[in-house]
Amino acid sequence: MLKNVQLSLQDMLGEEYIASVCAARAFLTGESESSLRAVAEERVDFWPQAFARRQEELMDRVGQQAVPSFADAQGGAPTRAYAAAQHTPAAPLSGLGAYRLGEDGRLYFAGKSEHYQIPLGHAFPGYRLIENAKRLGIPNATHNNTRGYITRTLERALIAAANGVSADSPRMESILKEKKPGVLSTVINLETGSLAVEAALKMMLARFYPLDGRQEAEYAGKTPVFLVMADHAGGLTGNYHGTTVLAQTLRGLWPSWYAQAESAGLYKAVSVPINDLTAFEATLRRFNQGNFKTAGFCHEIVLMNYGGIRLDEAYLRGTYALCRETDTPVLCDEIQSCAWYDGLFLFRRYGLTPDFVSVGKGFPGGEYPASKVLASGAFDTMSQFGALVTNGQEELASLAYLITMAFIRENGPAMEAVGRRYHSELERLAKQHADLCDGVTGDGHMSALSFRRMEQANAFCAHLNKALCIDASAQTYKISCPPAVLTKLPLITSEQMADHLIARMEIALTQARKEAANP
Repeated sequence: MLKNVQLSLQDMLGEEYIASVCAARAFLTGESESSLRAVAEERVDFWPQAFARRQEELMDRVGQQAVPSFADAQGGAPTRAYAAAQHTPAAPLSGLGAYRLGEDGRLYFAGKSEHYQIPLGHAFPGYRLIENAKRLGIPNATHNNTRGYITRTLERALIAAANGVSADSPRMESILKEKKPGVLSTVINLETGSLAVEAALKMMLARFYPLDGRQEAEYAGKTPVFLVMADHAGGLTGNYHGTTVLAQTLRGLWPSWYAQAESAGLYKAVSVPINDLTAFEATLRRFNQGNFKTAGFCHEIVLMNYGGIRLDEAYLRGTYALCRETDTPVLCDEIQSCAWYDGLFLFRRYGLTPDFVSVGKGFPGGEYPASKVLASGAFDTMSQFGALVTNGQEELASLAYLITMAFIRENGPAMEAVGRRYHSELERLAKQHADLCDGVTGDGHMSALSFRRMEQANAFCAHLNKALCIDASAQTYKISCPPAVLTKLPLITSEQMADHLIARMEIALTQARKEAANP
């Protein structure tokens, strides 16, 4: 059971900062400092009983018509691809916790947390502190050279969590000064996960090509080689690291453009088989001789864009040791997995020491776009303009991070228990329906059912989405990937809610079997 957390802005940000904020606001508006201090000192319930109770009550109503449908004639102005993917009936009219009221008037369960954005659900009560911050006049907009106190506080909190210490630990000062590979000590604030990964890739490339032409590149003249996760056919489609051109070429897109770059020796993308340490070592040795040098190894821990496959702990520990031996920096891409586990980062559960970690999506809880790259000081070679976005330092976005972190930190073990139960129940379902299912992949709330045939996965997912109003994704568009149906439950999902969801999945599996028998 989740525990309530009760905090004020002053609790989170300190009396000295709050006093300065209130004095500044009083000067600007003429309000009394005492009235402003009352706002700052108001303690907000993050998980009030009424909210928690309503989450349980609404689970029985999922799929039902709750309000009249909205007669929508507004099509917008999408591209062809977006128009083809649009599912307007499920578009939001309102949301509360793990639920969304669609334009069709039915109640939906956010089974993918609105594509990994809302670990704490819609309208999480703790985010009321953001409204209090607005009432105090704390501005959201700032810039890279005027990073505000909240953002600077968050940077320190992220580095502390990534290193497994508290932000006020005596060890923090030495960590922040550390320049050793594998010790995360710096933060670049960006807006999207794609830009966070791009920043890490740029820092890897800067060892081969100087950003401004004035500095010496350590491996100038060598062809940088990026190692990424392979698909089952040995190709590049098993990885996903965002939508910038460089990251997309690492997964096989822009093939003719990439071929020109590769033939010119600008860089090379090489895939490594999933969970095969022997093959990884052979590849690493091969591309650290002659004119080649490995620029970096980029990986997720759970391949949510490739069947939800989870990388083995022993495999990852082995790859990290080999990378350290060959001066190959490692990017652990946690855009999808961060904030979904006790301790906030999945890499810490594995005992890994990455050189770069990209984080985002879940941390700001859907309130703001705000991603970061945490980096080892050993690779802190970029100028300010090398990885820069105007809005990356937003103060209220940073406050959203701190609120999310505070609640998860207090409730991590309880959340982990629900995730384990959900994954275990999915495994039970897969065994009971072994004629359809090939097993379960993923980890905890971020789990997927694998199917034997693509049409079975599609039928199951369609029944979940359209008939039962439970969000899920059928990953059937990659030829070499086993068909899988992905979920990512909000962390506020209780055991009872998860059990209810499993019961609905049982119905969908039965329906999928009928459709497979009568195509």
